[in-house]
Amino acid sequence: VQVTGGKHHSLALTSEGRVWSWGWNSEGQLGNGTYTDSCLPIKVLNLPHVVQIAGGGTHSLALRADGTVWAWGENSFGELGDGTTQNRNTPAQVVGLTSIVQVSAGKYHSLALKSDGTTWAWGYSEHGQLGDGTTQSQKAPIQVTGLTDVVQVAGAKHHSLALKADGTVWAWGYNYTGELGDGTGISKHVPTAVKGLSKVIRVAGGGGHSLFLKSDGTVWAAGENKRGQLGNGAGGDGTRNF
Repeated sequence: VQVTGGKHHSLALTSEGRVWSWGWNSEGQLGNGTYTDSCLPIKVLNLPHVVQIAGGGTHSLALRADGTVWAWGENSFGELGDGTTQNRNTPAQVVGLTSIVQVSAGKYHSLALKSDGTTWAWGYSEHGQLGDGTTQSQKAPIQVTGLTDVVQVAGAKHHSLALKADGTVWAWGYNYTGELGDGTGISKHVPTAVKGLSKVIRVAGGGGHSLFLKSDGTVWAAGENKRGQLGNGAGGDGTRNF
């Protein structure tokens, strides 16, 4: 019922609420109790009743039906949110989170959306991608500053995105190639409005670029464009290259 990918691993969620994984497993990101790569899908251990999954760089996230979040894999920067920096090859519960309705992962950080519309983040934050006004990494979830009425979150390599109920998009973190879409190349440590966009219904983050789906079915992009990832027929980065 859902698939997602990390840097070099893949995850699938079945209709029975079980998670399967395959690929690279150097940090335990397959969640099967080993650090051995697998060329075929294997079941993630001790994780029933899952309703959504997300793949990070070398870590994985799962949202269970009870609103709790579970994580496994690399934890060098606290991206598993269990209060430690210890890698896990089986799922561990993210501390202090309840009533979660969606999760997403960046390279070394993680995001969660609560049912009250607030956004929570943990892990690596050298570029401010946790959105709390600092560049301090966190081993447990903290609330993203000043965001309410959020309906979707998306983690990217070193930046984060949030879609609000009014169709506006807010972004924070690394911005050297304009991936925050605020018209600058300056990284932001708190959420900043993406300029010139309204009626957005879905967002996604890449390595150094961002994508936005509008209600009229058009797709918009901002950020790095060295390999044509903005899809605008040209190369070169753009601070707001929609």
